[in-house]
Amino acid sequence: MKLLVATFVSLALAAPALAQGSAPMSTPLQNASALSVADIGSVSPALGRYAKEDVADGLWQRPQLSRRDRSLVTVAILIARNQTLDLPHYINLALDSGVTPRELSETITHLAFYAGWSNAMAAVAVTKDIFAQRRIEPDQLPTASPQLLPLNEQAEATRVASVQRLLGTAAPGLDQYTTDPLFKDVWLRPDLSPRDRSLVTITSLMANGQVAQLAGHLNRALDNGLTQEQAGEVVTQIAFYAGWPNAFSAGPVVAEVLKARSN
Repeated sequence: MKLLVATFVSLALAAPALAQGSAPMSTPLQNASALSVADIGSVSPALGRYAKEDVADGLWQRPQLSRRDRSLVTVAILIARNQTLDLPHYINLALDSGVTPRELSETITHLAFYAGWSNAMAAVAVTKDIFAQRRIEPDQLPTASPQLLPLNEQAEATRVASVQRLLGTAAPGLDQYTTDPLFKDVWLRPDLSPRDRSLVTITSLMANGQVAQLAGHLNRALDNGLTQEQAGEVVTQIAFYAGWPNAFSAGPVVAEVLKARSN
């Protein structure tokens, strides 16, 4: 299926482009926003202090998520909520922290289905210019129709039965498109690992307060290799970047899933 065609090309960066690599957790985060601490402080000195002390020097130094995973989660939050002011800053941080252009491209593609087409297009509009400035070429991006990963037939049969129980015959189009392209194409694309695909999915659901499907996708994430500690830390990241109410809506669902899996 031809999704977001892999010919992203360029937009002004809110932060200087650095060589792609993996920043260790001990490396301080210079800014928690495209805005400098001084800019923030010119309007709200308290917010400037929180940005430095609690976000840059606190949250981003926590070891429960690697810098790479934390930046991927943050990019997913901003895409899901269509918050593009800070998106260039965090896309650059993600690329500098070990997220590859292929993985970033696939994250945008995936979130078109979980956060909406227009939100994905807004992310494309930002990312194309970052890719151009970094000289990221089409051959560094996923192809439109790659060789897909093998389908887990048993898991797919369980999913189909669950959807049929939920929808019955009320929305046959939704049933159809949920099967193909979503679960028989998008979820099987190889350039974002199943673990990371689950990670950005649960992030998107939490960020928008859509917790009805969170338990199912969180169980899938844990089955795909996300640890319980990492799942809990996503909720913490959500608090700062999507707000405390969304974090507290997601938290009890996460707690219940982790409790059930421990029994």
